[in-house]
Amino acid sequence: MKNLFSRILGSRQGGTLLLAASYVILGTLLRLGLLLASFSGVSWGWSTFGALAVGLLFDLLMAWFLTLPMGLLSSIWPSSGFSGRWLKLPLRAAWIFGAFLFSFWKIAEILFWEEFGVRFNFIAVDYLVYTQEVVKNIRESYNLPLIIVMVLALAVGLFLLWCRLGLVRRWEEGAADDGSARWRAPAWLLGPLLLVLTYAFFLGQRDLRLADQAHAGSVERIVAGLRHMGDPQPGWVNSYDTELAKNGEYAFLSAFWANQLEWKRFYPSRPDAVAQLRKTLLAQGGDAVSADQNDITRRITAPVPVRRLNVIQITVESLSAEFLGCYGAPEYKDKHLTPNLDRIARESLWFRHCYASGTRTVRGMEGLTLSMPPIPGQSVLRRAGCENLTTLGSVLKAQGYDTAFIYGGDGFFDNMNYFFGANGYRLVDLPRQEAAGKKMTFGNAWGACDEDAFNWSIEAADKAYAAGKPFHHFVMTTSNHRPYTWPAGRIDDKLIGRDGGVAYTDFAIGAFLKNAGTKPWFKDTVFVIVADHCASVAGKRELEIRKYEIPLFIWSPGNIPARQVEPMMSQIDTAPTVLGLLSVSYLSRFIGADVLRPGYLPRAFISNYQKIAVLHEDGLLTVLKPVRQTAQYQADLATGALTPLAKPDAAAADEAILHYQGADELFNHGGLANPLR
Repeated sequence: MKNLFSRILGSRQGGTLLLAASYVILGTLLRLGLLLASFSGVSWGWSTFGALAVGLLFDLLMAWFLTLPMGLLSSIWPSSGFSGRWLKLPLRAAWIFGAFLFSFWKIAEILFWEEFGVRFNFIAVDYLVYTQEVVKNIRESYNLPLIIVMVLALAVGLFLLWCRLGLVRRWEEGAADDGSARWRAPAWLLGPLLLVLTYAFFLGQRDLRLADQAHAGSVERIVAGLRHMGDPQPGWVNSYDTELAKNGEYAFLSAFWANQLEWKRFYPSRPDAVAQLRKTLLAQGGDAVSADQNDITRRITAPVPVRRLNVIQITVESLSAEFLGCYGAPEYKDKHLTPNLDRIARESLWFRHCYASGTRTVRGMEGLTLSMPPIPGQSVLRRAGCENLTTLGSVLKAQGYDTAFIYGGDGFFDNMNYFFGANGYRLVDLPRQEAAGKKMTFGNAWGACDEDAFNWSIEAADKAYAAGKPFHHFVMTTSNHRPYTWPAGRIDDKLIGRDGGVAYTDFAIGAFLKNAGTKPWFKDTVFVIVADHCASVAGKRELEIRKYEIPLFIWSPGNIPARQVEPMMSQIDTAPTVLGLLSVSYLSRFIGADVLRPGYLPRAFISNYQKIAVLHEDGLLTVLKPVRQTAQYQADLATGALTPLAKPDAAAADEAILHYQGADELFNHGGLANPLR
């Protein structure tokens, strides 16, 4: 081993070896420091020493991965560059820059541990989403210039240490005389990376095959495989031992792909959350199918014969309720951007107070298909274990429906194709349409315009009707999104930006429904028009509740009488309500409820990654957030103003915990799986 170290040090890769050694030293010092900081919490048994050993292995792995750029740069650097006074300066600067990044990361881990008591996880990933707020918070909380100076001093100090020991001179002199083939070092450096990517490829291929997507591309397979990055990370009974065994950078990347937080570590908990959630759900309808208190499966029995109506759900990108004239928002009511949707509102079952679950499309899809509250972290769509769940599509597919996910863009984005393909939906997206020889008439960075996606929906409906099958199609639009472009001649040329995007989407929906009205299946079809989320939820308050309100219309002339439904509801209530209107009897593992059924309890679930909340009709807002905090406010539903409660409402806090913790535990332990699979 000593001879190998000496041989590498005296070659082009000597600097890479020193940089990797610096990384391991920093990681070891950090781990020992965290061990001392949590002195009273660790087990101080064999598991603690095992955690230190495992942590060292992860440090060695990441040292190789993170020093790859330095290794590749050293491979192509000219031999004279290691001996010339000026030519070796860029290489030294690159080395110090790498050490600076490593040092900065370790300092960041110390600050993160100080606040949360764990290594990096999805909260750190979440900070990338709210960069502006986080940078402002860091500036206000810490002396950032001093930290940067200290980090730079540490990086330079490491380099000077190696200089003092004569190792830098050994590296540079050996590199100048290194006559070995240039290709060998890159081969040794990139070989393990290729093995990792190959393993991820085959792992992802297995997952995609289970989701009936064996035709997926190589990149899609690798991405699917990387979702398992968290699998190798060990766990111990003592949580401190578990955290000590982790490497911060690896944990960050794993959290990026897995997108989840451990509930009991970060949020208020109760031991009987699932059992209490089961009682709440049974009180709102359905019969239990087992005596297991942790089983929320209910048999929903319709009081009248089933109505085998088709269901086309139009999920509109970023459509806040305020954009529609029918909602009367002062800033939009006189712009008349949505004449078609305003007309449909008057002719529909119009749910006046529907709230989006989250802030991104995948959150809307999660709520609309799975009928579950938004558990902390990223949407279930992007997590491992998102297959074979109880969805609106799986329920209707069991009833003999043709079910399809129709999207104008590439469904590879945000793991949409994998999720829908693994949960009862046939896939229709831009790459598949182009592979079939169908070209989009207009597109942008997000894919085909809304008119194209709606035309694909018409074709799919025609085929299902010709085959004698009822159908359920989940149509996702793209046009109401930056860069806000659309085909010429559709809307007023003066409209640009967001206003134009809203107006064009309204035009496309109007044209689609007019076209659908000429079809023989139209009279037996229910159209569900709903937003995936609002345009923006940023603001100065804990949660900007007013911005979560979205439109929801269920339109079916001749089948569903038009009226306004006033009780507050959540996006997760859409699927049970639609099934109720169809008079479908089914086994439910939904957490949402049929708004039109007796016993419905009005409330809304909203979130923004870390903060999850329950809002009531009287304005009571309960917010759960890290670390195990509960905040409660009296909200003004008209303005969104929040006033802290003078006296905590324990019942409301318990309600929030049992719904969110219950959903989290059920998903992670298979309690939301499709009971008919």
